[in-house]
Amino acid sequence: MAPMTSHIAHWLLAALMLVCVPVWADVGRDEAAAAAQQVAGGRVLSVDRSQVGDRSAWRVKLVTAGGEVRVVMVDAATGRPL
Repeated sequence: MAPMTSHIAHWLLAALMLVCVPVWADVGRDEAAAAAQQVAGGRVLSVDRSQVGDRSAWRVKLVTAGGEVRVVMVDAATGRPL
């Protein structure tokens, strides 16, 4: 392959890789914690990956101002509480 053709091929390959990246991205630990806090309030104690049926989710454990421990499951793909 000629040098110029090789350069174009690499550029096209890089562009194709960018286009093929999924438009959805997993919700991160911090985003899941924030979503759970909006639902339950309180202070986050832990955030762990979990499975709910066939969905990947975050299991967020919080303690409310009244001392109650609550667990909120957050969909890892959408960020919505389950």
